[in-house]
Amino acid sequence: MSTTETTFNVEAFRRGIEDRDAAALIDLYGDDPELRIVDRTSPPSSPRVLRGKQAVTAYLTDVCARDMTHHLERFVVQGDTAAYLESCRYADGTRVLCSAVLDLSGGRILRQVGVQAWDE
Repeated sequence: MSTTETTFNVEAFRRGIEDRDAAALIDLYGDDPELRIVDRTSPPSSPRVLRGKQAVTAYLTDVCARDMTHHLERFVVQGDTAAYLESCRYADGTRVLCSAVLDLSGGRILRQVGVQAWDE
């Protein structure tokens, strides 16, 4: 990874997350993104890996369509790397906390690794 300064639209990301706007979020990803997810059904030894714009689009569309709220608690950008903490709550009260790291290039997300913890 280079250490060049990257401009990333944090406010557009925040609005996309909190407004559940899949189209706005998808616009922030590069042409060939990769998304790795570790959660209660996809452990670190076998994470869910989504490759390409179509797979990431389908995932974000599904998540944004769910009856839940999302709140971006923290977002930090340094050079071509970003990290954030997101808290979510489903209508039934189930809570999810996600911590993610992003690799950026040209103001777009190339790779994302997210670790989610769910209420049992």
